[in-house]
Amino acid sequence: MSSFKIVIVNIVATAALDRPVDLETIKEAFPDKVVHDPQIYGGRTAYFKTNKMQGKVSFFSSGKMISVGTKSKGKAKHELGLVASYLENVGIAKIKGSAIIRNIMATGDLGFEPRLDRTKPVERAQIVYEPEQFPGAIITLTLSEKAKATVLLFSSGKMVCVGLKGQQHIEAAIHYLLKIIS
Repeated sequence: MSSFKIVIVNIVATAALDRPVDLETIKEAFPDKVVHDPQIYGGRTAYFKTNKMQGKVSFFSSGKMISVGTKSKGKAKHELGLVASYLENVGIAKIKGSAIIRNIMATGDLGFEPRLDRTKPVERAQIVYEPEQFPGAIITLTLSEKAKATVLLFSSGKMVCVGLKGQQHIEAAIHYLLKIIS
């Protein structure tokens, strides 16, 4: 792990409001912060963005919210709470429960060029490498019943890892990946 660096590039988190919401009402309440186009996604979603937010929060007429674009769990949860507080302050809805981290996307560089054509099958991993179709190996890792990841590994040594919910799982996935390609 010390020979290369993992960078978290996106956190996806979700939360729910205590009731369905009218997206046009929200757009009218926050015209400079909300984008809602009824022609997109059947008019059932909008997103909230301020200059101080790292990511953006999409919300749906059902009352569900999703944060994307942040680079830390704390920031993702904070931005969901921020949007919920804006909505609560004008009497539209309150947050119900707490935010849940759904996915972390990380990138990295192994620091060497793996021979993808020599990857070996191992337990708890599915490997698809068809260079005629896609320039990298698609590796699905099952670390545990609740921790599953998909890694796109390229012959340059660069990689993208998605599907996990914690830094420790990402590190475990990379260690397991190194077993596969060594």
